[in-house]
Amino acid sequence: MSLVVVILLTCVLLSPSAYANPACAVCTVAVGASLEIARQLGVDDSVVGVWAGAFMTLVGYWAIKYCDKKNWHFPGRDFILMLLSLGTIGFVYMGEMAYQPKILFCILYIDPFLMSFLIGSAVFILSSKLYQWMKARNGGHAHFPFEKVVLPVVALALVSGYFYFNPLCTPVNDLLAGF
Repeated sequence: MSLVVVILLTCVLLSPSAYANPACAVCTVAVGASLEIARQLGVDDSVVGVWAGAFMTLVGYWAIKYCDKKNWHFPGRDFILMLLSLGTIGFVYMGEMAYQPKILFCILYIDPFLMSFLIGSAVFILSSKLYQWMKARNGGHAHFPFEKVVLPVVALALVSGYFYFNPLCTPVNDLLAGF
């Protein structure tokens, strides 16, 4: 596993504290359903992976909030719940798709879906933290209605757009053709 992947995974797993309910249940179900629809429509896996990573991070936050509500506390709880939530990506590779690593960013050898999954998860966490920071700087109030939803969605849309126009993977044959 590459150093960049380890760093991304560490950033994702070390920041699982849930500040508030990150999204409504309707939004969560809509994102989950839209992922399968996007794959059926032929959207690139790296774009779908960004949203899948954000979705599974959201599920991890919901698990943390559920445990808070039930008053279940144990050492490493948030880390374990987030790890379990993000670890469910392994089931995708066991059933739906094969792990096909490719050269990414000219240095990594990883599956584009997995890499975009980790990036989407990190973007969701960072955009949620950005919202909390902006809200704190504004006296505990949002700048505009639904800011908590708009910031992550816009951030994820920008990353998705970037991956759509600049695909994550570089086929190995194209790289070797230059030698």
